[in-house]
Amino acid sequence: MAERMEDEEVEDEQPLETEASESFELDTPAERSGHIAVIDRNIMYVWGGYKNSQNHGFFDLYLPRNEIWTYNMESGVWTKHVAGGNLHTSMSGSCGVCVDGVLYLFGGHHARGNTNRIYRLPLRAPSLVWEEMRDLKGLPPSCKDKLGCWVQKNRLIFFGGYGYAAQGPHQGTFEYDESSSLWDSLGRGWNNHIHILDLETYTWSQPITTGNTPSPRAAHACATIGNRGYVFGGRYKNYRLNDLYYIDLDTWEWHEIVPQQGPVGRSWHSFTPVSPDHIFLFGGFTTERETLSDAWLYSVSKNEWKPFKHSHTERPRLWHTACSGPDGEVFVFGGCANNLLSHHRAAHSNELLVFNVQPKSLVRFCMETVLQHKERLSSYWDCLPKHLLHSLKQRMSRVNTLGS
Repeated sequence: MAERMEDEEVEDEQPLETEASESFELDTPAERSGHIAVIDRNIMYVWGGYKNSQNHGFFDLYLPRNEIWTYNMESGVWTKHVAGGNLHTSMSGSCGVCVDGVLYLFGGHHARGNTNRIYRLPLRAPSLVWEEMRDLKGLPPSCKDKLGCWVQKNRLIFFGGYGYAAQGPHQGTFEYDESSSLWDSLGRGWNNHIHILDLETYTWSQPITTGNTPSPRAAHACATIGNRGYVFGGRYKNYRLNDLYYIDLDTWEWHEIVPQQGPVGRSWHSFTPVSPDHIFLFGGFTTERETLSDAWLYSVSKNEWKPFKHSHTERPRLWHTACSGPDGEVFVFGGCANNLLSHHRAAHSNELLVFNVQPKSLVRFCMETVLQHKERLSSYWDCLPKHLLHSLKQRMSRVNTLGS
């Protein structure tokens, strides 16, 4: 059951088996935490997570497994889709990534515990249909959630997480969480395992790593820059960390990075690559159980953190998603705005926060200028290339909607 335990220290949520169902059609997604979001082209896809039930007990409901929401970054319009296929259950804390127009969904927490199933969802097909990836070769990861992922050379590289002890000869460390036996007879814990799924050979493998290995952790955040897989923070035992590591994805050597002063320790944050040299950090949850609204930019070349000023300081978030858009923006969706582990009703959100992290492109500036002077210039629009005309019309509908 999802009733909170007294002074619950475990960063684990166990929503009821019942899926949430709305009695009326929404034109925006329901509030949620622990969901996934990915971007393909100019569309953001959101799936899963959980929200409060409609009654006022301390219960949570998973969002329906067949429901996917898309957000068009040009028009600003949300659309609900119903997906087919054999996705077995609703979940929170899953790991979702997009490679070449295909969404891959691994792991997560459902009503009966953790899973290590993996699914693919082709996003550019005529209809959205989940396919479970079966008959994979090699030793799969253990059942877990709140893990991270790097993508490189058509490989999904999963790191860490919280879940059951691995069965079989896994490389890495598993640290049992003694408090988990209070609510799960099997017991769970943190790990620092790395598992690679090769998308060409459909084979699981584990690399032999060298260097200074990070401690086991969960609810951390991962970012890929070039051939480096970065990881910041996360929860380990009773601590929420502020350490920064990268692993060379060619040599599998770990490096701990010790920059000058940076963010406080946290879990349930986001860490999003926004350029070949910068990673954007937002939000999270501290050891003192404070939900954060600070933002930072980490420079890879300078090895330094800089606070990022923004207009969303009154909107703290944890267990949200963050996606880097094509025009230098970061789209933060959902998450929880208060202490998720307290006895108070969780303040799950369905707000979309937009951070302008990089300078706008010249094309974007031109688009905005053309829209500002549309009365004078619209008669010339048909001279534009088709893709630019389509983009202008999309943005035009957004301006009209915002003005209504």
